[in-house]
Amino acid sequence: MTMNENIKTLRLQKHLSQEALGELLGVSAQAVSKWECGLACPDLALIGPLTKLLHVTADELLGLEQASQDERRAYFDAE
Repeated sequence: MTMNENIKTLRLQKHLSQEALGELLGVSAQAVSKWECGLACPDLALIGPLTKLLHVTADELLGLEQASQDERRAYFDAE
């Protein structure tokens, strides 16, 4: 899944409205809507708070698959 799909799915799992999530993050409901529609991305400074609110890792939020995580880890371990 992509980040925008993950944000929407996780928000709904937590029974939060776009407005409620926006209030918790200090942004508007319209900003959350744009994230979920793929028209915009959250500011980098909001990734940490988003992961805490939605109880996921940054990799999960960003839609990074385990295989790509393993490849990156192997690359950096080799360096």
